[in-house]
Amino acid sequence: MSEPRPLIGIGLMLAAMAILPFIDVLAKVLGQAGLPIVIVVWARAVFGSLATLPFALRAAGPAVFRPQAPLHHLGRALLLFGATFCFFEALKYLPIADALAIFFVNPLVVTLLSALVLGEKVGPRRWAAVATGFLGTLVIIRPGLVEVNPGTLLALAAGFMLGSYFVMTRAIAGKAEASVLTFQTNALGALLLTLILPLAWQRPDSGQWLMLAAIGIIATVGHLLITRAYEHAEASLLAPLAFAEIVMATALGWWFFDDWPDAWTFAGVVILIASAVSISWRERRATKPYVDGTGPAAGLPHP
Repeated sequence: MSEPRPLIGIGLMLAAMAILPFIDVLAKVLGQAGLPIVIVVWARAVFGSLATLPFALRAAGPAVFRPQAPLHHLGRALLLFGATFCFFEALKYLPIADALAIFFVNPLVVTLLSALVLGEKVGPRRWAAVATGFLGTLVIIRPGLVEVNPGTLLALAAGFMLGSYFVMTRAIAGKAEASVLTFQTNALGALLLTLILPLAWQRPDSGQWLMLAAIGIIATVGHLLITRAYEHAEASLLAPLAFAEIVMATALGWWFFDDWPDAWTFAGVVILIASAVSISWRERRATKPYVDGTGPAAGLPHP
C-alpha cells in the first residue's frame, strides 16, 4: 500500500473520470454505425484481458490461469459484461449523460444488497440516503410523465447488474490481488462471449478495430487509475468524485452528438450525488478499498 497522499488520490480519480466517458463515445459511434453491441462487449473483454495480463502475471504468475471459486468468478463475469452490454445498448436510445445518470443507481443497489445479501448493518440514516437516491433516479426517469424508452430500462438494468457485481466482489474482498481478479473476470467474459459471437458476427473495418481496441485499453487504464487513487486516499473522499464522470460525459455528448440533458436530469443527478455523498461518509469500512480497485461506497467504475 502506498503512503496516503490525498491530493494525488484526488488527481488520479479525476483523471479516471475524465477518460472513462470516451468508452461511451466510442460505443455509441460503433452502435450507430450498425456494429452489433455484442461485438463491442466482446472486444471490451478481449482487449481488457490482454491489457491486464502482464500485471496479473507479475502478481501471481501462471496461477492466474487457475481461478479459485470459478463459479463465483463466472457469476461476476456474467454480471459485469451483462451490465456492459445493457449500458452500451442503452446508448443507442439515450444521450450519454442521461444513460450514465440512470446507471448511477448502482451504488444504491450496492448498499441495498449489502444489507439483504451480505448481512451488513445499515442504519436508518443510510436507508434514508438510499431512498433519496432512488427518488433522484425517479426524477430523471419520470415514469408516467414521459414515455419510458428502452434505453431507460437498459440503463437501469445495467446499474442493477453492476451493483450486484460489486456485492459479489465484496464477498471475496482481499482474497486475491486486484489485477488477478480483473484479468480472470475479463478472460471468463471473453470466453463466454466468444462462444456466442458467431451468432452476431459482422467483420469490423480497420477503423472500427482501432475503436474496439481503444475501448479495452481505456477501460483498463481507467480502472488502474482508480485502483491507484484508492491507495492514496480514503474511499469517503474519493467516492463522490466519481460523479465527475457525468460532467465529462455531458461535455462529450454535447461535443460529439449535440446532446444536452434537460433540467429534470440535472435535478435528479444533484439528488443522486447528495445521496451518494451521505452513504460514502457513513460507510463503516470507508478506509478499505475493495478488490478491482473499487471503494466500498463507490460502486461507480465504468462497466
